[in-house]
Amino acid sequence: MADTATTASAAAASAASASSDAPPFQLGKPRFQQRRLREAVQLLEDYKHGTLRPGVTNEQLWSAQKIKQAILHPDTNEKIFMPFRMSGYIPFGTPIVVGLLLPNQTLASTVFWQWLNQSHNACVNYANRNATKPSPASKFIQGYLGAVISAVSIAVGLNVLVQKANKFTPATRLLIQRFVPFPAVASANICNVVLMRYGELEEGIDVLDSDGNLVGSSKIAARHALLETALTRVVLPMPILVLPPIVMSMLEKTALLQARPRLLLPVQSLVCLAAFGLALPLAISLFPQMSEIETSQLEPEIAQATSSRTVVYNKGL
Repeated sequence: MADTATTASAAAASAASASSDAPPFQLGKPRFQQRRLREAVQLLEDYKHGTLRPGVTNEQLWSAQKIKQAILHPDTNEKIFMPFRMSGYIPFGTPIVVGLLLPNQTLASTVFWQWLNQSHNACVNYANRNATKPSPASKFIQGYLGAVISAVSIAVGLNVLVQKANKFTPATRLLIQRFVPFPAVASANICNVVLMRYGELEEGIDVLDSDGNLVGSSKIAARHALLETALTRVVLPMPILVLPPIVMSMLEKTALLQARPRLLLPVQSLVCLAAFGLALPLAISLFPQMSEIETSQLEPEIAQATSSRTVVYNKGL
């Protein structure tokens, strides 16, 4: 009887599972990630076409839009690989920041961490670019190499200058070396954005009217998009690479960390994580992803192609 009951229970569970719309099981994968994304996209499509079912709240619509914007590229509607989404920038970028700020860097470690950081940034820039025009792989490779070379050159050059400065005490030299990553990363970030997305300057990007209709392709809008993104990339590393060295220089003098030096790395990691969490929303909020520009500032053929006073374009992230 027990075996029969067990078999019946298993069969019922199997039937219930088969009748549900759950995706096939995959070990280690979030169960309803795909379904939630599909539901979010469908909800927004229903809202757009005026076929929204009764009872849907504003909170559900905002949540659906948040899910879609976090996962799908606004131009291609394709999923962005998780480590390169802006929502994944903090968890995947924090270990790199900790490595950049490690004290007593050698030449090899400086080169490694700058290379890893710019490799991550290059992939993030490419994944979140304006994709209204095709971008060949050669442009990605050129931008990647330019960003890595500029970051490594600046970081190594500044470290050499600091080490040769005999006027500084060892403590002062160590403190200055901790700030070296910021100018290296900020300069390389600008190179990264410009080189990775230079094709947009040559071909222009699509601009849309208030109804979402394509008006034309604008090189002027592309310049605005790259300038705004480059400024964001300068502001982003400022709190991340400037605040932690200041905070750590004070914390290292406390009795707790002096008595327990093994806590230095975990504490620095937490400080970097907090700085990253502060800097990313601040930097991204400087300019909206879908930026607006007056048609009078664009090419004459675009201004004549629409009656809208302003048009919008995907700035990229």
